[in-house]
Amino acid sequence: MIGGWIDRLGAVWVEGQITQLSRRPGAGVVFLTLRDPSRDVSITVTCFRQVFDAVADVVTEGARVVMLAKPEWYAPRGQLSLRASEIRPVGVGELLVRLERLKKSLAAEGLFAAERKRRLPFLPKLVGLVCGRASAAERDVLENARLRWPAVRFEVRNVPVQGASAVPRVVEAVRELDAHPEVDVIVVARGGGSVEDLLPFSDEELVRAVAACRTPVVSAIGHEPDSPLLDLVADLRASTPTDAAKKVVPDVGEEMVRIQQLRERSLRVVNAMLDREERGLEAAVSRPSMARPHTMVLERETEVRALLDRSRRTLRHELDRAGAELEHTLARVVALSPAATLQRGYAVLQRADGTVVRSVGEVAEGEALRARVADGVLPVRVEPRAADDA
Repeated sequence: MIGGWIDRLGAVWVEGQITQLSRRPGAGVVFLTLRDPSRDVSITVTCFRQVFDAVADVVTEGARVVMLAKPEWYAPRGQLSLRASEIRPVGVGELLVRLERLKKSLAAEGLFAAERKRRLPFLPKLVGLVCGRASAAERDVLENARLRWPAVRFEVRNVPVQGASAVPRVVEAVRELDAHPEVDVIVVARGGGSVEDLLPFSDEELVRAVAACRTPVVSAIGHEPDSPLLDLVADLRASTPTDAAKKVVPDVGEEMVRIQQLRERSLRVVNAMLDREERGLEAAVSRPSMARPHTMVLERETEVRALLDRSRRTLRHELDRAGAELEHTLARVVALSPAATLQRGYAVLQRADGTVVRSVGEVAEGEALRARVADGVLPVRVEPRAADDA
């Protein structure tokens, strides 16, 4: 029933990469394995020999192709396959057009923006390296980095760097190193190659995986003229794997020279500061106030004595003037006081409650009064007035 349903399906256009190619001599059928360049998906393809012979001179293992094929079901094995009726190679020109279209799309999303780039650490604790096994790129990075900084440590992930399984393996390695707690920078390295060989490093899935990394990524793919999309999304592009080693770790010799220069510069600065302070100290000591400090004290002593004498004279003068003013004021007070009036023979009449009698009409006959004179008080009584007094 499954086979009958699949037989009713129409032909489809399928694009992929040939990973296995079997052309048995004398056989009328060619067997291929078609694989998705970005996913771990593959399918078996068969075609008649004359269909493959039409493109045999340009299609080999690893080639990208587009084929028109019809699904088939092989019941004994329960296997789905494709029967190709037409195969077309994907040319380099078409691949470059696709890459340019993908490049513009990713750039519009901001994946290549300069503000997304992160600075590499000055001296990483652990460097992650993604490269081919026993490749020249691995050797260049490791040897040159250790020549520059012998103590550098690497966490290496050997993966296929071309072919159908390159993209998923590289993506897996990058994500694994990004999750490593000690890895401070990741280097993706590969030697030179053709445009087709470097296609995995322009794959959209790999580009997005690098863009999502929290760890800075260095792209060291191919040679100087090569420019896969990984170079644009990475935090730093190295022209070669050797250049990547130079940019990831500092040169211990150069740093020692720089340290020595800084030490010499700091020593010059300190010596200059000490010389300046010594000259300032010598100039201060040579001043008269420091050479003969007692002279300044003696001069100030004379000034203090003069000011002290002046203040004493001023104070005496002020006291004398204040005393004279006080005497004059006292004389005026005495002259105007009631006591002085009483001394001249006058008396003041007061009632028993002390009020002063100012008029004859204020007293009554027989009323007891007091007469205050200069040296005391005399009791008096109001007598009736004689007729002639009235």
